[in-house]
Amino acid sequence: MSAADPTGAQLLVVIDPVARRVDGESTRIARDVLCAGAVAKICLPTGPEEVARAVARRGRRRTVVIGDDRALLRVVGLLHRRRELGDSPLAWVPVGALPAVSVARVLGVPLGAVAAARAVLDGVERRLGLLADDGDGVVLGGLWVPAGATHRAAHRPLGGRPEPGAHEIVNAPPGEPRAVPSGGDGHQAWWSPAARTARTALTLLSGPTARHPVPSCTRLRVEADGVLLADLDRPVGRVAVAAVDGLAEVVVHARPADEPVRTRAQAVTVSGPDFRYRADNRIRGPVRTRTWTAVPEAWRLTLPRARQGGA
Repeated sequence: MSAADPTGAQLLVVIDPVARRVDGESTRIARDVLCAGAVAKICLPTGPEEVARAVARRGRRRTVVIGDDRALLRVVGLLHRRRELGDSPLAWVPVGALPAVSVARVLGVPLGAVAAARAVLDGVERRLGLLADDGDGVVLGGLWVPAGATHRAAHRPLGGRPEPGAHEIVNAPPGEPRAVPSGGDGHQAWWSPAARTARTALTLLSGPTARHPVPSCTRLRVEADGVLLADLDRPVGRVAVAAVDGLAEVVVHARPADEPVRTRAQAVTVSGPDFRYRADNRIRGPVRTRTWTAVPEAWRLTLPRARQGGA
């Protein structure tokens, strides 16, 4: 057992093949730091089936994902569908360029390989909320409807084939998570008091309307815990949703001159003509209706310890 691992914790390190291809140096550095500081089993999957098998056989090991947002979401989604997410400690070393790791900015995970790997070894486990949808999917950072402009090149998942309905985000729209105000280390902790306010959470998703005009209006019906916020007879420009303090924080932008409608609810339903939505910086849909339910403290992620004397 490593002297740097006095608790005896063991790791299952799942290294996404896209990370190995895109930034092999950062991937190697992260692996070496983790192996030097803990008892680590390395998994080099070539497809989603191998990821599923490795996670199913993880035993008492803490699963560490090395890869971009999609790599983390793949493991979180898998555990969610197996109904094991709340009991499965996770850690993450983001590898990739923005916006492929923009969810890391929202969650407060360091973007550098060394800092992120050290946070895996020396950080503290925190329970975080998420949004679960009626299609058995999850949203970690936030979402907005409609999706907005995207580059139509499909993401290349494990195995190399494009994922249906997924498109690469090249120019992130207003309010994309990389706009999080940063500190000296280049990120702001999502759990910090300033970041967990409703205003900051929704700024990440919808952006200041004065600087970023609301896109052309779409006819959508929006309900929050059964309360009607918008209907098909009044077009809306954008609907933004984020999990904040155990509830779904909702902002409905109508016309640019109108004050947005803000509320909190347990569940949010959006319906209307076929629409796409952007969740965790990925395009989903088209769907005609989708319900997201806030799940407090739904999953466990190791994050850097709070700075002494910090905000």
